[in-house]
Amino acid sequence: MSAEDTTRRQFLVSSMTGVSTAWIALNWPAVVQAQQMAHQSAQFAFFSDGQAAEIEAMSAQIFPTDDTPGAREARVVHFIDRSLTSFAQDAQPLYTQGIQDLQSKSRELVPGATTFSALTSAQQIQVLTAIETTPFFKQVRDHTIMGMFASPKHGGNFDKVGWHLIGFEDTLAFKPPFGYYDR
Repeated sequence: MSAEDTTRRQFLVSSMTGVSTAWIALNWPAVVQAQQMAHQSAQFAFFSDGQAAEIEAMSAQIFPTDDTPGAREARVVHFIDRSLTSFAQDAQPLYTQGIQDLQSKSRELVPGATTFSALTSAQQIQVLTAIETTPFFKQVRDHTIMGMFASPKHGGNFDKVGWHLIGFEDTLAFKPPFGYYDR
């Protein structure tokens, strides 16, 4: 190795270090936001862990997993949690009371039940059938469907599983025909 090669290598290493530092400095807010989002994805803003387990069990019965992913795989409970701290804040009391009512109905219909999420699938369906006309059930159903197909940046539709189910192509430029009227 010549002194010239060493100098070139040193120059490349030091210039890349400078580029990396400049990139991090320019993108620091986005890096921090990504870190916060990753940390928040493991936590809930509105639900306790127990409440989240109940809502996840409900949504998994509303949009079950079969040969395709369901609400659990789409992480719908994260969408619902995030919605209750943003656009659906007015539904917070409905969820709080609804989860309590869900527990009561579970204990009423299944003696010895501790939580809805601990019930068998058949027992969960029995409980949900008993409450399917309540505003709480209707709200959870609506939020489950929204969470399956909303943009993943809103907390649900993890890995775009909902979009894959309906064949939605996530592109910025759509090509005609857009619908029957363009044919």
